[in-house]
Order: sequence, then C-alpha cells, then structure tokens
Amino acid sequence: MKESNFPSVDALNKGFAEQIAALLRDGIAARGKASLIVSGGRTPQGMFAQLSEQTLDWSKVVISLADERWVDATDDASNEKMVREHLLKNKAAEARFVGLKNAAADALQGVAGCVSEFKQIPAPFDVVILGMGEDGHTASLFPCSAQIKQGLDLNYPEPYLAVQPTTAPHWRMSLSLAALLDSRKLFLHLTGEGKKAVLNQALTGTDEFEMPIRAVLQRADVELVWAP
Repeated sequence: MKESNFPSVDALNKGFAEQIAALLRDGIAARGKASLIVSGGRTPQGMFAQLSEQTLDWSKVVISLADERWVDATDDASNEKMVREHLLKNKAAEARFVGLKNAAADALQGVAGCVSEFKQIPAPFDVVILGMGEDGHTASLFPCSAQIKQGLDLNYPEPYLAVQPTTAPHWRMSLSLAALLDSRKLFLHLTGEGKKAVLNQALTGTDEFEMPIRAVLQRADVELVWAP
C-alpha cells in the first residue's frame, strides 16, 4: 500500500485536491469524460472545498457516492447534502451528480432505481475515495450487517445493495466490493491517530468479515492519504 502522509489536515486537503484534479484531467484527456466516487462524513469536507476550486472541465466529470443513508437529500444525515454543500459549488458546480437516494419507499426497493442510474457513471471509475469507520467498515459494508456476505461477494450481480447496519442508524445504499474495485485509482482517506490505529489493526489480520476494509486492501492497489 502506497502512503501519502501530510504534516497537517490543511496540507492534505490542498495536496489531495490537486492530485484528484490531475487524475480527472487525465481521464478527460484520455476518454473524454471522468468519474469520481466520493464518501461522506466530516473527513473529506475541507478537501472537497479545495477540490471545488480546481480548474478542469467539470462539465465532463460525473460525481457519485460510495454509499448513502436512505434519508431525504435535505436531511443532515444525507451524504448527498454534504457533497452538494462542500463539493458541488464554485468551479465544480458544473459537474454532473448521480445521487443514490431515490423515490422508493425503502432502500431494498430502491436498489433497482440505483442500478438503472449506474449506467450514467463512466466505469471503470477514474477515482474512488473511501473512508473507514472505527469498526473497519468502508462505504456501507458494515461487519455487523446481515448483508455483508453479499457486499463482499465478488460475484454479487449488482453494483449496489441495500444494507442495514446494527450499530448505526438508517438503512443504506452501498456500492458492492466488486463495483468499488472497478476503479483506476483507489484512495483511502483518513485523518487522526485513532483511524491510523484502526488501519494498522486491519493490516495485521485477514478476516474480511471482521473488518471489511481488509477486502479492499487485500485486493486492490490502494493509496493511503493521511494526516494527524
């Protein structure tokens, strides 16, 4: 695993945003369009603000989510809401966004709609940015969920699955492991010594169902982006 360690979160936000922008420019130059899959939470918000100011042809970029809580896009728990507030502004306002929350009554019924929309996202993805929880989950592939075997099954037939974690609120929509791995560049974006300790724990074991981030680390060329 390649590591890009920064002395501070501010330095990470600036340097990482520049790196992502360069990869998106490369994708546009090579294929006429580029795709960016992002994660939610607080960690990427400062980097998103920096990325939104980067100069590139954002009209040729499709942005989507690694996962989403099954809540309205106006809800504070919505990853879409966070991405719209922190990334889809300034120069990046020209990007096309493909959200995961649709009009279905619940996440299980919503999978078909998400699968239908998936064809709008250029694949393999140019850039995927993953986070990681204290329990080793990534996207919404939670070790505590009844759906974790489906999510980590490389033969699972759909790019999305509905997930109900038992240790966190809300049903979720998540990209499957197979879909996440179909990417040209995969980053793990972490900050703080606590998350670094969780990552070190993940790296010392092999049980993917105990810590699903292991399924990514063991199968993909992942670049860690970290600051204390």
